[in-house]
Amino acid sequence: MIADKMKSFVKNSSAIRAMFEEGKKMAEKYGAENVYDFSLGNPNVPAPVKVKEAIIEELEKEDPVMLHGYMSNSGYEDVRQAVAESLNQRFSTAFHENNIVMTVGAAGGLNVILKAILNPGDQVLVFAPYFGEYNSYVENYDGEVTVVSPNTETFQPNLTEMEEKITEKTKAVIVNSPNNPTGVVYSEATIKAMAEILAKKEQEFGTDIYLISDEPYRELAYDGVEVPYLTKYYKDTIVGYSFSKSLSLPGERIGYLVIPDEAADSSDLQSAANVATRILGFVNAPSLMQRAVAKCLDAKADVPYYDRNRNALYQGLKELGFSCIKPEGAFYLFVKSPVEDEQVFCQAAKKHHILIVPGSSFACPGYVRIAYCVAYETILNSMPGFAKLAEEFGVKK
Repeated sequence: MIADKMKSFVKNSSAIRAMFEEGKKMAEKYGAENVYDFSLGNPNVPAPVKVKEAIIEELEKEDPVMLHGYMSNSGYEDVRQAVAESLNQRFSTAFHENNIVMTVGAAGGLNVILKAILNPGDQVLVFAPYFGEYNSYVENYDGEVTVVSPNTETFQPNLTEMEEKITEKTKAVIVNSPNNPTGVVYSEATIKAMAEILAKKEQEFGTDIYLISDEPYRELAYDGVEVPYLTKYYKDTIVGYSFSKSLSLPGERIGYLVIPDEAADSSDLQSAANVATRILGFVNAPSLMQRAVAKCLDAKADVPYYDRNRNALYQGLKELGFSCIKPEGAFYLFVKSPVEDEQVFCQAAKKHHILIVPGSSFACPGYVRIAYCVAYETILNSMPGFAKLAEEFGVKK
């Protein structure tokens, strides 16, 4: 018999992954070129050539015993220092190697920091719409997720409700910008106001409240939009980063945490994250990929590729009459469903071999997420299917 907690996890397994698996079956049946799979945030852009060169160089030049062996649970000291220096150069920060913990992607990093800070019953605030796996990550450590309802006008965080929902049990607030699933970038004004509320609540309750910034999409921003670096606005910020999207390395599972010296109990927190990395079974982030990404910290994501897809999808759907906010970052379009139950719309889309994810998976029913990290031709070829859906549901241009 599996554990009771796992029964719940299995029952509520990710709708995104389920759709992705269904897409693979449909591709076998109808041909991949005839299936328009917008379900998973799996980059279609290859990793920069520099990544391949770095991996080959490490394999050819480094001592294999060192390269494939253990190191500090937090990662190689020189890699962490390189990450810290890169951040300092980009954001005028003052980090050093002890502020960095190399992680098994952003998901591994979030689990490490939540393991380090949560006691049973502690509260973690999230802003809908949000990545649904946060629920599982928090529940892993017997924490409780408190959802702040969405602001569907702008999809900026609902700060009035956030302030009302913070209690003495609030241990952390998770933000994700550029956001999955909306593509919205949280503005500097939003971040400043959020920081003021958190600082006031810390003083009111005499507690420490960590702001956890989940940043796998940081490098994917369009039209000159700036993504604020949150440690500069609130001292108790912890940053989780992943190279999965920026360098198209989702399967390599490599990222890092930033735990600034200014954060409450930073020394203990750094030690706890180091130990959590080990006892969660990660032991350390993948050794070869640590050394490879350290040589690619200035490599650039192919933002123009995603930008072309963004504009094609957004303009195409708007011309058909669908309602959506234009994303400023990431590679997702969050579209208002033409019927109240968006799952009905998602099921109808399958008839046209279009796979999209219901907004209820992100605690925001009535919307659907479309991941445009696909081939440009996939977007163009899907438009006749979307046109039939618009006609079927009476969407007016």
